[in-house]
Amino acid sequence: MKRIHFFSVLVFTGLVMAALLFFSGCQIKNGKDSVAENKIPDYAGSVSCRECHERFYELWTSSHHGLAMQPITNTFLQNEITPQIEEIFLEGKYYQAMVQDTFLFVKERSKEKLKNYQATWALGGKNVYYFLTPITKGRLQVLPLAYDLNDSMWYNNPESAIRHFSNEMLDEAISWKDHLYTFNTTCYSCHVSQLSTNFDLNTLSYNTLWKEAGINCETCHGPCSEHIRVCKEAGEGNVPEDLKIIITKTFTHDQHNSSCASCHAKMRPLTSSYPPGETFFNHFDLITLEDPDFYPDGRDLGENYTHTTWLQSKCVQSGQLDCIHCHTSSGRYRFKTGYPNFACMPCHQDKVDNVSKHSFHLVESEGSLCISCHMPKTEFGRMIRSDHSMRPPMPAATLKFKSPNACNICHKDQDAVWADKIVREWRKRDYQKEVLDQGELIAEARQGEWGKADIMLKYLDERIFDEVFSTSMIRLLSGYESGKKWSALLRAINHPSPLVRSSAANGLLGNFTIESKKALLKAAHDEYRLVRLRAAASLSSFPRNLFSPEEQRVLNTIFAEYEESLVTRPDDWGSHYNLGNYFYYQGNFQEAILSFETANRLYPEAFEPLINSSLAYAMLGNSV
Repeated sequence: MKRIHFFSVLVFTGLVMAALLFFSGCQIKNGKDSVAENKIPDYAGSVSCRECHERFYELWTSSHHGLAMQPITNTFLQNEITPQIEEIFLEGKYYQAMVQDTFLFVKERSKEKLKNYQATWALGGKNVYYFLTPITKGRLQVLPLAYDLNDSMWYNNPESAIRHFSNEMLDEAISWKDHLYTFNTTCYSCHVSQLSTNFDLNTLSYNTLWKEAGINCETCHGPCSEHIRVCKEAGEGNVPEDLKIIITKTFTHDQHNSSCASCHAKMRPLTSSYPPGETFFNHFDLITLEDPDFYPDGRDLGENYTHTTWLQSKCVQSGQLDCIHCHTSSGRYRFKTGYPNFACMPCHQDKVDNVSKHSFHLVESEGSLCISCHMPKTEFGRMIRSDHSMRPPMPAATLKFKSPNACNICHKDQDAVWADKIVREWRKRDYQKEVLDQGELIAEARQGEWGKADIMLKYLDERIFDEVFSTSMIRLLSGYESGKKWSALLRAINHPSPLVRSSAANGLLGNFTIESKKALLKAAHDEYRLVRLRAAASLSSFPRNLFSPEEQRVLNTIFAEYEESLVTRPDDWGSHYNLGNYFYYQGNFQEAILSFETANRLYPEAFEPLINSSLAYAMLGNSV
């Protein structure tokens, strides 16, 4: 069969493209994505927990988890926002938030007409409130005006999402009516609980339903109807042997981290639901430093939702740290009161006990706090976040990549040259060199500069990179046309990290050697779904006559799993695009065309489906 080179890069819609500040996951928690039952009988709702767990219920109701999304009420309007005095100009029109009785509207004014959009829901509440309004075909759209809680002011939300990339790459505001600002498509899964989008592919419309606004108890503990039943049957004072509920106290570090990362990660979903406690890489792929929303050294530039930087932490890499060490289940910081440095106990007791010697700052000063230097706060889109890589200050990286450093975040009257001189006087070991060297390789690979390709491959071979840098480099090597990379990828597919293995499997797309086939077939049996799916994508490009009958049976199994993963998001153009690539490789050009054209219907601005559909038409003899 004649094969034509075409766009086959896996698309991470809403994630790899310039990420908006409130986009995290695209998964459904404990729900179904397209056609789902309107009522899920196993879920009893958070209020059912109150009778026995009142203290936790009260903590939850006032938490950012419980209030992740809330209706616009008179109480909300009186307590949470202030009036907007002046109109804001954006996209050729003037906008102003206005309260009328118990309703909130955003007025849109142009020369031709005046239109009011009613805000029905508010998202966020820690730094910012975003507001939703119903528009056509069941869509809930994020309004162009958002409210900054720290400065008590209204602002232009699309403009705030513009990134200032370090390599002079331009960015621009996305229209507030773009699908990336559609709640049903992007930000729903981590703001409401037990949701069904009920997306109709024929009409491209939604009938979205959810059990509760906010992240409820059952998001982490699973459906509790049976739990309530067995506890009531046991009688007061008696504890059933089987509580019929997920008990997070027994979770491993990985289970805790995976559960939190299901929201707090910039990722691509693989399944239609995430059962709490299951392994992250059985349900998600993770965006890493191939994305320009990260500085080359791994620090946050845009909004990345923590998990990628978290995996760069040496503390996390030790396998002995989880999110619950510092945060409660409702998301609160455990060490906000008392002595904050206790967060680093017991592992770093020697430094906590003599903090001035370690930090070179006076005890009880801001600079003596571990988090001031190792988890500095930065801001993007008016969202303030902490750096969870926990790395020490690296002003040399500021000089090289323009990434932030803790020294100059505090000492704003000084520059990075001053800060770099100070830390080099304090620490004779050049602890910055490793990150500088690796960041430089990432920066060059992003630009398609391969003068140091041998070093990049050497670092992969010798596993000098951690799993985040390794994955980033493997993904960036897709632009490196030399055959030198194949041996490194064949070794990386056996890496201990499933994230690295999956990226290597995906990177072998187009390599039809016996070694590649053997490695991918082995990966097809991997314990992690992510690795199996990426192996399936690459194996789908092989001619089927290269496989034995036994190997064909393996392919049938993983191809079925792969197809299932591609239809979990029927409203996602990237899923249909990737499905079209799969059909194309299978020689099913008619189905490929249907998938590419569906992708184009969902997102007309995407050019890749148009190019690949024209190639599929050509394979059918229709080149018009």
